[in-house]
Amino acid sequence: MCALFGFLDYGHRIPIKVLQRLLQALANASEIRGNHAAGIAYLKDNSLTIYKRPKPAHKLHFKLPRGTSAVMGHTRFTTQGSEKQNYNNHPFKGHAGEVFALAHNGVLYNERELKQQNQLPPTVIETDSYVAVQLLEGEGKVDFESLKSMAETVCGSYTFTVLTEQNVLYFVKGTSPLYLIHFPKHGLYVYTSTSTIMHEALERMGMLFLPHEVVPVNDGDLIKLNPNGRIETASFAVNDFEISPKAFWSFANLQSKYRSLGASSFDDDELEELLDLCGYYGLTEDDVLYMREIGYSFDEIEEFLYCPSAYERALMEGEL
Repeated sequence: MCALFGFLDYGHRIPIKVLQRLLQALANASEIRGNHAAGIAYLKDNSLTIYKRPKPAHKLHFKLPRGTSAVMGHTRFTTQGSEKQNYNNHPFKGHAGEVFALAHNGVLYNERELKQQNQLPPTVIETDSYVAVQLLEGEGKVDFESLKSMAETVCGSYTFTVLTEQNVLYFVKGTSPLYLIHFPKHGLYVYTSTSTIMHEALERMGMLFLPHEVVPVNDGDLIKLNPNGRIETASFAVNDFEISPKAFWSFANLQSKYRSLGASSFDDDELEELLDLCGYYGLTEDDVLYMREIGYSFDEIEEFLYCPSAYERALMEGEL
């Protein structure tokens, strides 16, 4: 799986060097969910700029121009489309009335059907996520209405982030994780895919002690962060998909090809939580223990339980 990260500095009180250090800390911590590629989107001279490379985040040195207030980032775990072709990596640029950038955490499995049904133009980009860009371009605008239409059309596991050239940051929360916090006294929002990544990054920055609040984000939420820090919300219907045990293990075996074997480390309380949950999703305790043994993290196993469509897609695409 991949990771999303970024911030909105609407208070404009934080020095650019501190924001740059925060960005690197977020990117480095997010690498646990994907180290095949990394990238960011931000505004430079009022123009949307994307910087991405087929390298792990810690090998990239992100530089932000003075005056940067919003950054949208992504670390990639490759499932479709080689990361060596940089156009397959996130974020992706699109145009729908204005220029925008989109990043996705999850797996979509109906992009081929959507390309045919909507007669979407051919592209060299092989990543399944790019169909979301094309759907928004077909809508001709980026707002709650177009994001809702896109989110209810794609099938799979997802959370999307979208940054517009107006410095508006959108979140489209499907079944993939998202963690958003707010530092009111500093005029700063920060987001990551998981709380674990957030805490690691903020601890590196010495920011955990600063007063902050968690912004609740639920499946089906559309969130708009305006440049002045004002939040607007809407909602969409999240599709529900079932998973077969065969598809589960097929995709688990596919993923294992991309990772180094070795037991993952998470504490007994987290393991107990996964063992309690697994029965509700048609898996056994042995399934969870095996995934832990071959190196899956707590967050990855939890996402596999909540976001089963990725396995179904791998089976349907003939990748197994």
